[in-house]
Amino acid sequence: MQTAQITADRVRDNTADSINQKIDNEINASIQFYKQQDASVIRARIAELDKEWDIERTLEFNASAVAFIGVILSATVSKKWMILPGLVTFFLGQHAIQGWCPPLPLFRQMNIRTRKEIDKEKYALLELLKS
Repeated sequence: MQTAQITADRVRDNTADSINQKIDNEINASIQFYKQQDASVIRARIAELDKEWDIERTLEFNASAVAFIGVILSATVSKKWMILPGLVTFFLGQHAIQGWCPPLPLFRQMNIRTRKEIDKEKYALLELLKS
């Protein structure tokens, strides 16, 4: 079964080609591996994919955690810590507008995938269950 090419999106457009290729290769390798597995193993992998955090959720959680820490530090240590939530909200806004922010390359290097990338693997595995 040939897997469909992932269409461009803002996160992939702002990710190094080598990282996108590595993620794509891992998706394709996973699909090839699961072609040799029985249905229960494939269903277990699909359940894992349903729980996998995508890049958007990871960035949102990271931003809220860092901003919260900055607020706590500004209330307990020094008002200068308010710069931290200010920077985080700026970066989150930048990501919303441009699809890029400073933590994005780090998270992508950690193989945190977009929803489209996760879904590419998931729907390919669902097709394997049909065949």
